[in-house]
Amino acid sequence: MTTLRVIVDQLVAPVPGNLGRYTEELTRALIRTAPSGCDVEGIVSASSSAQYSHIERVLPGLARLSKTTLPRRELAAAWQLGITAPLGPGMIHAPGLLAPLRRHDRDRDGSQVAVTVHDVLAWTHPESLTPATVAGTKLMLKRARKHADAVVVPSHALADQLAEIADFGDRVRVIGGAVGEGLRLPIGSLDPESADARAIVSARVRALGLPPQYILTSGTLDPRKAVTSLVTALGLPGAPDLPLVVLGPDSWGELHVASVADEAGLPEDRVLPLSGLSDEDLAVVISRAAVFVYPSLEEGFGLPVIQAFQLGTPVIHSDAPALVEASGDAALVVPRDDAAGYPQRLADALTRVLADDRLAERLSIIGSDRAKAFSWNDSAERVWQLHADL
Repeated sequence: MTTLRVIVDQLVAPVPGNLGRYTEELTRALIRTAPSGCDVEGIVSASSSAQYSHIERVLPGLARLSKTTLPRRELAAAWQLGITAPLGPGMIHAPGLLAPLRRHDRDRDGSQVAVTVHDVLAWTHPESLTPATVAGTKLMLKRARKHADAVVVPSHALADQLAEIADFGDRVRVIGGAVGEGLRLPIGSLDPESADARAIVSARVRALGLPPQYILTSGTLDPRKAVTSLVTALGLPGAPDLPLVVLGPDSWGELHVASVADEAGLPEDRVLPLSGLSDEDLAVVISRAAVFVYPSLEEGFGLPVIQAFQLGTPVIHSDAPALVEASGDAALVVPRDDAAGYPQRLADALTRVLADDRLAERLSIIGSDRAKAFSWNDSAERVWQLHADL
Protein backbone atom coordinates (compact mmCIF):
# COMPACT_ATOMS: atom_id res chain seq x y z
CA MET A 1 0.00 0.00 0.00
CA THR A 2 1.34 3.42 -1.00
CA THR A 3 0.49 6.12 1.52
CA LEU A 4 0.31 9.89 1.09
CA ARG A 5 0.62 11.62 4.45
CA VAL A 6 -0.99 15.05 4.65
CA ILE A 7 -0.23 17.68 7.30
CA VAL A 8 -3.73 18.33 8.67
CA ASP A 9 -2.66 20.30 11.74
CA GLN A 10 -4.45 23.49 10.61
CA LEU A 11 -7.74 21.72 11.34
CA VAL A 12 -7.01 21.98 15.08
CA ALA A 13 -5.83 25.61 14.98
CA PRO A 14 -7.78 28.04 17.21
CA VAL A 15 -8.95 29.76 14.01
CA PRO A 16 -8.53 27.35 11.06
CA GLY A 17 -9.33 30.13 8.55
CA ASN A 18 -8.88 29.81 4.82
CA LEU A 19 -5.92 27.47 5.17
CA GLY A 20 -8.00 25.17 7.36
CA ARG A 21 -10.75 25.07 4.74
CA TYR A 22 -8.20 24.41 1.98
CA THR A 23 -6.66 21.59 4.05
CA GLU A 24 -10.04 19.99 4.67
CA GLU A 25 -11.29 20.21 1.09
CA LEU A 26 -8.05 19.03 -0.49
CA THR A 27 -7.60 16.11 1.91
CA ARG A 28 -11.18 14.94 1.37
CA ALA A 29 -10.60 15.01 -2.37
CA LEU A 30 -7.28 13.17 -2.02
CA ILE A 31 -9.13 10.42 -0.13
CA ARG A 32 -11.85 10.28 -2.82
CA THR A 33 -9.40 10.15 -5.70
CA ALA A 34 -6.76 7.86 -4.21
CA PRO A 35 -5.48 5.51 -6.92
CA SER A 36 -5.83 1.76 -6.46
CA GLY A 37 -3.39 0.55 -3.83
CA CYS A 38 -3.02 4.01 -2.27
CA ASP A 39 -4.41 5.62 0.86
CA VAL A 40 -4.19 8.87 2.81
CA GLU A 41 -2.96 9.41 6.36
CA GLY A 42 -3.02 12.60 8.40
CA ILE A 43 -0.23 14.13 10.49
CA VAL A 44 -1.26 16.31 13.43
CA SER A 45 0.38 17.87 16.46
CA ALA A 46 -0.22 16.53 19.95
CA SER A 47 -3.83 17.57 20.60
CA SER A 48 -6.87 16.63 22.63
CA SER A 49 -8.96 13.53 21.98
CA ALA A 50 -11.82 15.82 20.95
CA GLN A 51 -9.61 17.43 18.31
CA TYR A 52 -8.52 14.05 16.99
CA SER A 53 -12.17 13.02 16.77
CA HIS A 54 -12.98 16.24 14.91
CA ILE A 55 -10.36 15.48 12.26
CA GLU A 56 -11.60 11.92 11.84
CA ARG A 57 -15.17 13.20 11.54
CA VAL A 58 -14.48 15.81 8.86
CA LEU A 59 -12.10 13.52 6.95
CA PRO A 60 -13.95 10.21 6.64
CA GLY A 61 -11.84 7.56 4.96
CA LEU A 62 -8.57 8.76 6.48
CA ALA A 63 -6.50 5.58 6.85
CA ARG A 64 -4.71 6.73 9.97
CA LEU A 65 -3.96 9.81 12.05
CA SER A 66 -0.30 10.11 13.07
CA LYS A 67 0.19 12.22 16.21
CA THR A 68 3.45 13.98 16.93
CA THR A 69 4.80 14.29 20.46
CA LEU A 70 4.83 18.11 20.37
CA PRO A 71 1.79 20.37 20.77
CA ARG A 72 0.87 22.70 17.90
CA ARG A 73 2.87 25.79 18.90
CA GLU A 74 5.99 23.87 19.84
CA LEU A 75 5.79 21.75 16.69
CA ALA A 76 5.59 24.85 14.49
CA ALA A 77 8.59 26.41 16.27
CA ALA A 78 10.63 23.20 15.93
CA TRP A 79 9.86 22.79 12.22
CA GLN A 80 10.71 26.45 11.55
CA LEU A 81 14.13 25.84 13.13
CA GLY A 82 14.64 22.60 11.24
CA ILE A 83 14.24 20.40 14.32
CA THR A 84 12.23 17.49 12.95
CA ALA A 85 11.80 14.08 14.48
CA PRO A 86 11.97 11.36 11.79
CA LEU A 87 8.52 10.55 10.41
CA GLY A 88 9.78 7.65 8.34
CA PRO A 89 10.17 7.38 4.56
CA GLY A 90 7.32 8.06 2.16
CA MET A 91 5.33 10.91 0.67
CA ILE A 92 4.36 13.97 2.72
CA HIS A 93 2.11 16.72 1.38
CA ALA A 94 1.76 19.99 3.27
CA PRO A 95 -1.27 22.20 2.40
CA GLY A 96 0.80 25.14 3.68
CA LEU A 97 4.47 25.91 4.26
CA LEU A 98 4.63 24.23 7.66
CA ALA A 99 6.24 20.85 7.12
CA PRO A 100 9.04 18.63 8.48
CA LEU A 101 11.62 19.90 6.02
CA ARG A 102 15.00 18.26 6.43
CA ARG A 103 17.75 16.72 4.34
CA HIS A 104 16.52 13.45 2.83
CA ASP A 105 17.36 11.08 0.00
CA ARG A 106 14.38 10.68 -2.30
CA ASP A 107 16.17 8.23 -4.57
CA ARG A 108 17.27 5.94 -1.73
CA ASP A 109 14.11 5.50 0.34
CA GLY A 110 11.36 7.32 -1.58
CA SER A 111 11.06 10.14 0.96
CA GLN A 112 9.55 13.29 -0.52
CA VAL A 113 7.98 16.46 0.83
CA ALA A 114 5.79 18.92 -1.08
CA VAL A 115 4.72 22.22 0.45
CA THR A 116 2.16 24.82 -0.63
CA VAL A 117 2.60 28.59 -0.94
CA HIS A 118 -0.70 30.49 -1.05
CA ASP A 119 0.68 34.03 -1.29
CA VAL A 120 3.81 36.13 -0.91
CA LEU A 121 2.31 38.78 1.35
CA ALA A 122 5.18 38.41 3.81
CA TRP A 123 7.31 40.12 1.15
CA THR A 124 4.83 42.33 -0.73
CA HIS A 125 2.39 43.39 2.01
CA PRO A 126 3.92 42.50 5.41
CA GLU A 127 1.62 45.04 7.08
CA SER A 128 -1.29 42.71 6.31
CA LEU A 129 0.20 40.03 8.58
CA THR A 130 1.44 39.79 12.14
CA PRO A 131 5.22 40.13 12.63
CA ALA A 132 5.35 36.52 13.84
CA THR A 133 3.61 35.29 10.70
CA VAL A 134 5.98 37.27 8.47
CA ALA A 135 9.05 35.89 10.24
CA GLY A 136 7.74 32.33 10.31
CA THR A 137 6.79 32.41 6.63
CA LYS A 138 10.21 33.64 5.58
CA LEU A 139 11.95 30.99 7.69
CA MET A 140 9.85 28.17 6.22
CA LEU A 141 10.34 29.37 2.64
CA LYS A 142 14.13 29.27 3.18
CA ARG A 143 13.81 25.71 4.42
CA ALA A 144 11.54 24.83 1.50
CA ARG A 145 14.12 26.19 -0.96
CA LYS A 146 16.70 23.83 0.54
CA HIS A 147 14.66 20.70 1.20
CA ALA A 148 11.22 20.66 -0.52
CA ASP A 149 10.91 18.31 -3.47
CA ALA A 150 8.01 20.35 -4.89
CA VAL A 151 6.26 23.62 -4.18
CA VAL A 152 2.56 23.91 -5.05
CA VAL A 153 1.09 27.32 -5.85
CA PRO A 154 -2.56 28.01 -6.80
CA SER A 155 -1.89 30.25 -9.82
CA HIS A 156 0.67 31.03 -12.50
CA ALA A 157 0.58 34.63 -11.33
CA LEU A 158 1.79 33.56 -7.89
CA ALA A 159 4.41 31.30 -9.44
CA ASP A 160 5.84 34.36 -11.21
CA GLN A 161 5.90 36.34 -7.96
CA LEU A 162 7.52 33.49 -6.08
CA ALA A 163 10.25 33.20 -8.72
CA GLU A 164 11.29 36.77 -7.92
CA ILE A 165 11.76 35.86 -4.25
CA ALA A 166 13.36 32.42 -4.33
CA ASP A 167 14.75 30.16 -7.04
CA PHE A 168 12.93 26.82 -6.95
CA GLY A 169 13.86 25.89 -10.50
CA ASP A 170 11.49 23.31 -11.94
CA ARG A 171 10.07 22.31 -8.56
CA VAL A 172 7.06 24.67 -8.73
CA ARG A 173 3.70 23.18 -9.72
CA VAL A 174 0.51 25.18 -10.30
CA ILE A 175 -2.52 23.43 -8.81
CA GLY A 176 -5.50 25.65 -8.07
CA GLY A 177 -8.24 25.24 -5.51
CA ALA A 178 -12.01 25.13 -5.94
CA VAL A 179 -15.30 25.99 -4.27
CA GLY A 180 -16.04 24.02 -1.11
CA GLU A 181 -18.60 21.21 -1.19
CA GLY A 182 -20.79 22.96 1.35
CA LEU A 183 -21.34 26.18 -0.62
CA ARG A 184 -24.84 25.25 -1.75
CA LEU A 185 -28.25 26.81 -1.31
CA PRO A 186 -30.19 25.19 1.59
CA ILE A 187 -32.76 23.60 -0.71
CA GLY A 188 -31.54 20.01 -0.89
CA SER A 189 -32.65 18.32 -4.11
CA LEU A 190 -35.42 20.83 -4.84
CA ASP A 191 -35.54 22.61 -8.18
CA PRO A 192 -34.05 26.08 -7.48
CA GLU A 193 -36.92 27.65 -9.42
CA SER A 194 -39.64 25.82 -7.49
CA ALA A 195 -41.93 27.65 -5.08
CA ASP A 196 -40.68 25.57 -2.14
CA ALA A 197 -37.02 26.36 -2.90
CA ARG A 198 -37.76 30.06 -3.28
CA ALA A 199 -39.64 30.07 0.02
CA ILE A 200 -36.69 28.47 1.83
CA VAL A 201 -34.22 30.99 0.39
CA SER A 202 -36.54 33.92 1.12
CA ALA A 203 -36.81 32.80 4.74
CA ARG A 204 -33.03 32.79 5.05
CA VAL A 205 -32.83 36.25 3.43
CA ARG A 206 -35.23 37.62 6.05
CA ALA A 207 -33.37 35.92 8.89
CA LEU A 208 -30.08 37.43 7.71
CA GLY A 209 -31.61 40.88 7.40
CA LEU A 210 -30.51 41.30 3.79
CA PRO A 211 -31.77 44.28 1.76
CA PRO A 212 -34.01 43.55 -1.25
CA GLN A 213 -31.16 44.48 -3.61
CA TYR A 214 -27.48 44.99 -2.76
CA ILE A 215 -23.88 45.06 -3.90
CA LEU A 216 -21.65 42.41 -2.34
CA THR A 217 -17.95 42.37 -1.54
CA SER A 218 -15.61 40.28 0.60
CA GLY A 219 -12.62 41.11 2.78
CA THR A 220 -11.39 43.07 5.75
CA LEU A 221 -10.52 46.77 5.89
CA ASP A 222 -6.87 45.89 5.32
CA PRO A 223 -5.80 48.44 2.66
CA ARG A 224 -4.66 45.59 0.39
CA LYS A 225 -8.25 44.39 0.11
CA ALA A 226 -9.37 47.85 -1.09
CA VAL A 227 -12.82 47.55 0.50
CA THR A 228 -12.38 51.18 1.56
CA SER A 229 -11.96 52.13 -2.11
CA LEU A 230 -15.27 50.43 -2.88
CA VAL A 231 -17.03 52.23 -0.03
CA THR A 232 -15.54 55.51 -1.26
CA ALA A 233 -16.82 54.69 -4.76
CA LEU A 234 -20.38 54.41 -3.49
CA GLY A 235 -20.17 57.91 -2.03
CA LEU A 236 -19.17 59.53 -5.34
CA PRO A 237 -21.68 61.58 -7.36
CA GLY A 238 -23.70 59.40 -9.70
CA ALA A 239 -22.67 56.12 -8.04
CA PRO A 240 -25.34 53.41 -7.70
CA ASP A 241 -27.60 54.02 -4.73
CA LEU A 242 -27.56 50.49 -3.34
CA PRO A 243 -26.43 49.17 0.04
CA LEU A 244 -23.14 47.32 0.27
CA VAL A 245 -22.92 43.99 2.10
CA VAL A 246 -19.37 43.19 3.23
CA LEU A 247 -18.46 39.56 3.91
CA GLY A 248 -16.00 40.19 6.69
CA PRO A 249 -15.52 41.68 10.16
CA ASP A 250 -16.68 45.20 10.99
CA SER A 251 -13.17 46.38 11.92
CA TRP A 252 -9.47 45.97 11.11
CA GLY A 253 -7.08 47.48 13.63
CA GLU A 254 -8.42 50.95 14.38
CA LEU A 255 -10.53 51.10 11.22
CA HIS A 256 -14.27 50.46 11.50
CA VAL A 257 -16.80 49.95 8.73
CA ALA A 258 -19.09 52.62 10.19
CA SER A 259 -16.34 55.25 10.23
CA VAL A 260 -15.21 54.39 6.69
CA ALA A 261 -18.82 54.74 5.49
CA ASP A 262 -19.18 58.04 7.32
CA GLU A 263 -16.02 59.43 5.72
CA ALA A 264 -17.42 58.47 2.31
CA GLY A 265 -20.60 60.41 3.07
CA LEU A 266 -22.74 57.30 3.36
CA PRO A 267 -25.34 56.69 6.06
CA GLU A 268 -24.37 53.88 8.41
CA ASP A 269 -27.08 51.54 7.11
CA ARG A 270 -25.64 51.66 3.56
CA VAL A 271 -22.78 49.33 4.57
CA LEU A 272 -23.63 46.03 6.28
CA PRO A 273 -20.80 43.75 7.49
CA LEU A 274 -21.59 40.04 7.82
CA SER A 275 -19.32 37.38 9.30
CA GLY A 276 -19.52 33.92 10.81
CA LEU A 277 -21.95 32.66 8.17
CA SER A 278 -22.58 28.99 7.53
CA ASP A 279 -21.77 27.74 4.03
CA GLU A 280 -25.46 27.62 3.15
CA ASP A 281 -26.10 31.15 4.37
CA LEU A 282 -23.01 32.34 2.49
CA ALA A 283 -24.44 30.76 -0.65
CA VAL A 284 -27.72 32.62 -0.10
CA VAL A 285 -25.95 35.95 0.37
CA ILE A 286 -23.81 35.52 -2.76
CA SER A 287 -26.64 34.23 -4.95
CA ARG A 288 -28.98 37.10 -4.07
CA ALA A 289 -26.45 39.90 -4.74
CA ALA A 290 -27.00 42.13 -7.77
CA VAL A 291 -23.23 42.07 -8.35
CA PHE A 292 -20.13 40.83 -6.53
CA VAL A 293 -17.19 43.25 -6.44
CA TYR A 294 -13.71 42.09 -5.48
CA PRO A 295 -11.42 45.14 -5.54
CA SER A 296 -8.43 43.46 -3.85
CA LEU A 297 -5.03 44.78 -4.95
CA GLU A 298 -3.20 41.46 -4.63
CA GLU A 299 -4.24 37.83 -4.25
CA GLY A 300 -2.59 34.47 -4.73
CA PHE A 301 -5.80 32.91 -6.02
CA GLY A 302 -9.30 34.12 -6.87
CA LEU A 303 -11.53 31.83 -4.80
CA PRO A 304 -14.15 34.49 -3.85
CA VAL A 305 -14.56 35.27 -7.56
CA ILE A 306 -15.05 31.59 -8.39
CA GLN A 307 -17.61 31.27 -5.59
CA ALA A 308 -19.64 34.10 -7.11
CA PHE A 309 -19.34 32.51 -10.55
CA GLN A 310 -20.68 29.20 -9.26
CA LEU A 311 -23.74 30.89 -7.79
CA GLY A 312 -24.46 32.85 -10.95
CA THR A 313 -23.65 36.31 -9.62
CA PRO A 314 -22.10 38.89 -12.01
CA VAL A 315 -18.55 39.79 -10.98
CA ILE A 316 -16.39 42.91 -11.06
CA HIS A 317 -12.79 42.62 -9.87
CA SER A 318 -9.44 44.39 -10.03
CA ASP A 319 -6.78 43.55 -12.57
CA ALA A 320 -4.65 41.77 -9.96
CA PRO A 321 -2.99 39.03 -12.06
CA ALA A 322 -4.26 36.07 -10.01
CA LEU A 323 -7.84 37.35 -10.27
CA VAL A 324 -7.58 37.88 -14.03
CA GLU A 325 -6.16 34.35 -14.35
CA ALA A 326 -8.97 32.83 -12.31
CA SER A 327 -11.80 34.62 -14.08
CA GLY A 328 -10.64 34.44 -17.67
CA ASP A 329 -13.04 36.65 -19.62
CA ALA A 330 -15.97 36.03 -17.30
CA ALA A 331 -15.86 39.27 -15.26
CA LEU A 332 -15.59 43.02 -15.68
CA VAL A 333 -12.00 44.02 -14.85
CA VAL A 334 -11.04 47.35 -13.26
CA PRO A 335 -7.42 48.60 -13.50
CA ARG A 336 -5.66 49.25 -10.18
CA ASP A 337 -3.23 51.91 -11.48
CA ASP A 338 -3.67 55.53 -10.38
CA ALA A 339 -4.88 54.74 -6.85
CA ALA A 340 -6.60 58.11 -6.54
CA GLY A 341 -8.85 57.28 -9.48
CA TYR A 342 -9.58 53.68 -8.44
CA PRO A 343 -12.85 54.47 -6.59
CA GLN A 344 -14.21 56.31 -9.63
CA ARG A 345 -13.38 53.40 -11.92
CA LEU A 346 -15.09 51.01 -9.51
CA ALA A 347 -18.17 53.27 -9.47
CA ASP A 348 -18.21 53.39 -13.28
CA ALA A 349 -17.99 49.59 -13.51
CA LEU A 350 -20.83 49.20 -11.02
CA THR A 351 -22.99 51.61 -12.99
CA ARG A 352 -22.32 49.64 -16.19
CA VAL A 353 -23.38 46.31 -14.72
CA LEU A 354 -26.34 47.55 -12.69
CA ALA A 355 -27.74 49.67 -15.52
CA ASP A 356 -27.38 47.01 -18.22
CA ASP A 357 -29.45 43.88 -17.59
CA ARG A 358 -28.07 42.20 -20.71
CA LEU A 359 -24.49 42.72 -19.54
CA ALA A 360 -25.33 41.42 -16.07
CA GLU A 361 -27.00 38.35 -17.57
CA ARG A 362 -24.05 37.68 -19.87
CA LEU A 363 -21.60 37.91 -16.96
CA SER A 364 -23.78 35.54 -14.95
CA ILE A 365 -23.88 32.95 -17.74
CA ILE A 366 -20.19 32.99 -18.66
CA GLY A 367 -19.24 33.10 -14.99
CA SER A 368 -21.27 29.95 -14.32
CA ASP A 369 -19.45 28.25 -17.19
CA ARG A 370 -16.07 29.42 -15.90
CA ALA A 371 -16.76 27.96 -12.45
CA LYS A 372 -16.86 24.47 -14.00
CA ALA A 373 -13.13 24.75 -14.72
CA PHE A 374 -12.35 24.38 -10.99
CA SER A 375 -12.83 21.09 -9.16
CA TRP A 376 -11.37 19.70 -5.95
CA ASN A 377 -11.25 16.23 -7.49
CA ASP A 378 -9.20 17.59 -10.38
CA SER A 379 -6.86 19.37 -7.94
CA ALA A 380 -6.42 16.19 -5.89
CA GLU A 381 -5.70 14.07 -8.95
CA ARG A 382 -3.00 16.53 -9.94
CA VAL A 383 -1.48 16.29 -6.45
CA TRP A 384 -1.42 12.49 -6.73
CA GLN A 385 0.25 12.84 -10.15
CA LEU A 386 2.79 15.28 -8.73
CA HIS A 387 3.89 12.80 -6.09
CA ALA A 388 3.93 9.97 -8.64
CA ASP A 389 6.19 12.10 -10.88
CA LEU A 390 8.55 12.73 -7.97
